[in-house]
Amino acid sequence: MNALKVLGGRGLREALRTPDALLPTLLIPLFFLVVNVGQAARIFPTDTTPFLKGQSYAAFQLPATILLAASFGTAALYLVEEIENGYFDKILATPVSRTSIALGRLISEPIKIAAMTVVIILVALPFGVSVQSGIVGVLLLVLLAAGWATGYAAFLQFVALKTRSAAATNSAGLVFFPLLFLTPNFVPRDLLTDPMEVAATLNPVTYVMEAMRSLILEPLNWAAIAPGFIVVAAFVGVMLVINVHVMRTYD
Repeated sequence: MNALKVLGGRGLREALRTPDALLPTLLIPLFFLVVNVGQAARIFPTDTTPFLKGQSYAAFQLPATILLAASFGTAALYLVEEIENGYFDKILATPVSRTSIALGRLISEPIKIAAMTVVIILVALPFGVSVQSGIVGVLLLVLLAAGWATGYAAFLQFVALKTRSAAATNSAGLVFFPLLFLTPNFVPRDLLTDPMEVAATLNPVTYVMEAMRSLILEPLNWAAIAPGFIVVAAFVGVMLVINVHVMRTYD
């Protein structure tokens, strides 16, 4: 447990020491929110667009913004740097278990994204956004974002451990973008064309986005929320098991 705290704290200190790496995680998603709302808000006015449920189009777009922020996984880049400069080998030579090393490096990601999710929600409020599910909904939004961030950071850490390459790890981070655009990002799933609806239905990110959207646009609706949590739990569980295995066999 102490090793997890030490490694997790080190990850947070790394992030705070390098705000130039942390700021894009917040600013790029907010940029996309402003651009997407600016382009489509007049197409989907609040008073004549039923799927907005009385809110602005920014509320509909907010889940994509949060998910994008949660999909940077900067901890993996710090890991590659340590592999390249030899510091990671020194960590492996300590008595700390490799399971603790695998999990400890990921602790900082959900903490960072939880804080960023709150900031993004606060920034969105002047755009006519309100979380209709109340404080419980805000907490669930933060939990979903933190969970997704943990799974995605674990995926990038897996790539870093297997390739030991910053270029490959950066490239793996781009995997999220096609997944994002194959979701009901701009309109609900039932308004997509048939091929896109099939793609969105097969895309697990869809269910996380729809859970977040439900939390923002309506009172607590567990039928819409539960699939998102199931996807996140499965994603995190699988990626953590893979990371522990790869770390234990790393040489």
